[in-house]
Formats: sequence, structure tokens, C-alpha cells
Amino acid sequence: MSACEPNTPRKAGVVIASTRAAAGVYADETGPIILDWLNEHGFDTFPAMVVPDGEPVGAALRALLTQEPAVVITSGGTGLSPDDRTPEMTLPLLEREIPGIMEGIRRAGAAKTPMAMLSRGHAGASGRTFVINLPGSPKGVMDGLAVLDPVIGHLCEQLEGSHGH
Repeated sequence: MSACEPNTPRKAGVVIASTRAAAGVYADETGPIILDWLNEHGFDTFPAMVVPDGEPVGAALRALLTQEPAVVITSGGTGLSPDDRTPEMTLPLLEREIPGIMEGIRRAGAAKTPMAMLSRGHAGASGRTFVINLPGSPKGVMDGLAVLDPVIGHLCEQLEGSHGH
């Protein structure tokens, strides 16, 4: 069954971009937050993929997209460090950008810390899948998910073509 069929739970995937967490230097703290949020919103989730920064993020995204989930959320790799390459791995996979979502996330984050303006993440559609890059900090992830809260259902319905205008 497709994730887009009515009355079937939507599927969702999570990619954590962290070279140190992937190497076991420390535990990933953002994946569990994102998975909990997705489950609370009725998504069936794939296990979070924790990968090193850079090309492994692109490979993980491409692999997840073959499963046709409704949503893919990344965390990490959106800053300005040389190995922060998540936006560069994501943008070529997006057929349509949704800039208002990232504008909302940066605005909400900047109300708490000016560092939020440095996040270079993207949000958009790859086919019927919504893809978004969130920051690598737990607080940044929670701020981003709070912005998505009121729109995620409608956004998925629109991508599925099941919601009138």
C-alpha cells in the first residue's frame, strides 16, 4: 500500500546528519524528539538513520525517498561549518521548494536566538513527499516542529492531492 492511500497511516523517515553521532562519539538527541513528534501526529516511522555529514546524507535521503514516505525530516548539517552539507544534499532532490516554512522556522528561532538566522535548511516536495531540514540542536528541532504543528496535516493532504483548495 502506498503511504498516500486514504485510511492508511502515512509513513515518515528521519535522517540525522552527525559525523560524531554516527561514529558513536555521543548519542543522537534529535532523532528521538522527531520520531516522537511524528508518532504523535499519526505517522508510521522508519528507524532514524544516523549518518556522517556530507554525501551519506544524500544517500540516506535518496534511499528513503524510494519508499515514498509522506514526510522526511533531517536534523543537522545546516550550519556554516565546512562539513555542514545537508542543504546541498537536499536541494537537488526537491522538485518544488516551500520557502515559507523555512522562513517561519527561522523567524520563530530568531525570536529565541539570533543564531537561528544562520540555518541554511530547505523545505520542499519531492514527488508526494515533504522534505525538511531542521537544525542539529534539540531546541532548534523543537522550534521547527512547533512551526510544522498546525500545517503538517494540510501540507500532506495537498501533496497527496486529496484536499481541495
